[in-house]
Formats: sequence, structure tokens, C-alpha cells
Amino acid sequence: MDQRAIKATSQSSPLSSWPIESPVRTGRDSETTLRVNQDEPEDYEALQAGDGGAEGGGAKAQSSRDQMRTNVINEILSTEQDYIKHLRDICEGYIRQCRKRADMFSEEQLHTIFGNIEDIYRCQKAFVKALEQKFNREQPHLSELGACFLEHQANFQIYSEYCNNHPNACVELSRLTKLSKYVYFFEACRLLQKMIDISLDGFLLTPVQKICKYPLQLAELLKYTHPQHRDFKDVEAALYAMKNVAQLINERKRRLENIDKIAQWQSSIEDWEGEDLLVRSSELIYSGELTRVTQPQARSQQRMFFLFDHQLIYCKKDLLRRDVLYYKGRVDMDGLEVVDLEDGKDRDLHMSIKNAFRLYGGTTGESHLLCARKTEQKQRWLKAFAKEREQVRLDQETGFSITELQRKQAMLNASKQQVARKPKAFSRPYYLTRQKHPALTASLPQQQVLVLAEPKRKPSTFWHSISRLAPFRKFCFSNNGEKGLLVIQEDCLTLNECEKP
Repeated sequence: MDQRAIKATSQSSPLSSWPIESPVRTGRDSETTLRVNQDEPEDYEALQAGDGGAEGGGAKAQSSRDQMRTNVINEILSTEQDYIKHLRDICEGYIRQCRKRADMFSEEQLHTIFGNIEDIYRCQKAFVKALEQKFNREQPHLSELGACFLEHQANFQIYSEYCNNHPNACVELSRLTKLSKYVYFFEACRLLQKMIDISLDGFLLTPVQKICKYPLQLAELLKYTHPQHRDFKDVEAALYAMKNVAQLINERKRRLENIDKIAQWQSSIEDWEGEDLLVRSSELIYSGELTRVTQPQARSQQRMFFLFDHQLIYCKKDLLRRDVLYYKGRVDMDGLEVVDLEDGKDRDLHMSIKNAFRLYGGTTGESHLLCARKTEQKQRWLKAFAKEREQVRLDQETGFSITELQRKQAMLNASKQQVARKPKAFSRPYYLTRQKHPALTASLPQQQVLVLAEPKRKPSTFWHSISRLAPFRKFCFSNNGEKGLLVIQEDCLTLNECEKP
């Protein structure tokens, strides 16, 4: 067995949608596996001199386990060394050269293309140094690498920012490479740094692949670590921590994919007012129909409510076209308290309420009384409000947010689909879409307005048939009341031509 090969399937990764080793099409149209800087790393296996193995059946089994653990450790160390060289090539070969050409790249563009890869490079150098210090050169299977992952697990959080920015980098690179001068520039950077023949977007994918590969490597390491090994508990904890990091990145990726659907949903709402939904929100948490009780008349209104992070949107259904929604308002959830109300008479409104809860702002005095039809629906709403606050807290802790570029791109895509009348999500039939009628001046007579409002019909052939039988004549009366005959046409040739479809 090749001591650097670890068989692992991508299905075991929490981020199955991110390829771990994906083929990249090079400029020569040849399939190349994305393994950069494939020059030979330091041979950690050569440091195993003196490891002879034990005799006997039990000793042979233990020796086999130790050898497999050694293979995994060698794989981790050698791939980390490759990865560090790869990051250095990007930072020194591309970013440094780009900064010298201020006429071609702004700092904002460089941040969009490369993200925080320089921060990742600094953190990875410290991580590799810690791994090398923990490596037991004489008996590699006794190396304790689990503690290194635990000590640096906070640093791995920065991969989340890079993965979130990666789609923006692909969009910006696609835009720039339409110009030949950028294509030649990036190729010159690659040749000067003596990097393998892969395009820049292929190199920038490697940090995404790397963070996905850590759980696989740690799972293999734990598999061949005896429970009595000093590193067992640390490896187990490290595997759990890196899975959490991968799940966090996976969740953020899903959130970013959903912003297009949210933008399309907003574009389908009639009479939208105020700022775009994506300015503050990025997740639809719950939706349903509630009764909104307004003060001071205590009027009841049936409304559709949509709970997003940071805000609650409510809309009115069209009376005839029930799938058409009209925007009616929003509630800022930041600073509001959700109060569960008991069934009975409300002291403020002096009316009986059931399955009700109130959104109350202690500092502003803002209050919204909402009622559900059933107790189960009320409980689901209360859980949804708690989930919304938890989502906001997690986003603040992890620093998740939608960039201005992502928001604008999502709204642009939604507007294009709205014009094309081919929405991919939250769609409704074309014949139910609200038609834009021409504005009419108030000076038009009512009869003319009615005529304009009538739908166009296919010309009838009735008068065409009648006109062939007799001349079309019309009688009128003169001022003195005598009956006169006004001949419009002696024949119907002209009329027939006009009536022909």
C-alpha cells in the first residue's frame, strides 16, 4: 500500500458539495487533478529508522495498526507542507505582483479575488510548525497531533470568510479574464513563480478543499489510534471540532445560495416599499397566516407573515388571486420581546383573545397583537421567534453577513428573471401576474374609459356576410324633422376590405 494514499470517499464529508479533489480543465483542455505543487515533500517516513515491529500474533496486529497510523500521520504532514508552499505561491506569485499594478487592480478588487488568503497563510504556517514539533521522528505512530488541531481550532474559523467570498472571486475573475491583458498577466505571474499549469481560479479553490479534507484525515487517524493511546481523546475532540467548522461553512454556503431565492420572492411581492430584504436578512425562518389586531379600534386583519432574521414582513392576499401578495408592512425584531398571552380578555383592547401573543418593544412602546387559529400554530410561531433570535446571535458571533456585491447580484438576477417572466422560485402562473394598465386622464368620458377597458376580440365575419347581400345604408333626420336618406356606400367593397381579418 502506498504510504501516502488514504482512501476516503467524499460522501463522508459534511461538505459533500465541495469537491475534495476535483478535475480542473487547463488551457490545453486536458483533465488535471487539483493537486498543486507536486514536487516531493520531505520524506517523514525515512525518519522511522529503528522501528522494527514486534514478534508474535498480537504483536503483529499491533504493528499493523501502528503502521497504518504512521501512514495517516505522514499523509497529514506531507499534505500540509504542500499546502503551505501553495499558499506562499499565491501570496508571493500573484498578490504581490498585482499590488505592483495599481493601474489594473484596486485594493477592493484584490480583496474580492483573494479574500483573506494571506491571513490563512499566516495561520497555516503556525499550524504546520506545531505539527512538526509534535512529530515523533523515531516512532511516528506515537506522535500526538490531536492537541495541535485543538489549539488552532479558533484559527480555522477564518476559512468561513474565505469560503463565503469564493463565489465573488469566481465572478470577478470571470469578468476580468474576458480582457486579454488580464489573461496574459495572470499567466505571467504563474510562470514567474514556476507553478503548475492550472488557472488562478483552480488555485483559489484549494483552501476550500483543504478545510473539507481535515475531518476525513482525522477520522482515519482516529480509526487507527488505540483507545489507550495518549492521543486518542485529543484526536476524538479534534475530529468533533473540525466537523463543526465544516458544518458551519456548509451552512453559510447554503445561506448564500438562498439569497437568490429571497430576492426572487421579494420581486414577486406587489407594492413593495422600503429597503430591500437582503439589506438586513438572509434567512426565511417561518411563515404562516395570523390575525393582526390593530389599535385603538381593535380591528382584525388576516395577513400572511414571513419571519426573517431581524425582521417580520406581513402581506395581504389578493381577494381573487390568492397566490398574489401585496406588501403591507414590516416589524423590526431587534429590540422586541415576544410575550405569550393567556386566553381571555385583553385589558388594553377590552376584547376576548385566543391563541395570541404580543410583540412588545420596551423602550419604544411599540406593540403588535397577533393571534393564531390553533394552539399548535401559536407554539410553532413562539419557537420560530426563539430560533430567529438564536440565528441572529450566531451570525454575530461568527461574523456572517451578506456583502454589498452579493446583494446587488442577487437583486439583479431577480429583476432579470422578472422581466423574462421565468422565475425559478416562488413563481406564480403568468396569467395570474398583475397587469400594468395604462394611466388614463380624468378628462376622458366614462364611455371611452369603458371602451378602452374592454378586451380585444377577433373581428366577426357576420357583417362581412350581410354586406354581400345588400348595400349598407343608414337613415338620419334633418333639423326640420324630414326623413332623409344618407347613402354611405352603394357597394360594400371598402367595408368588406376593412372587415377582412
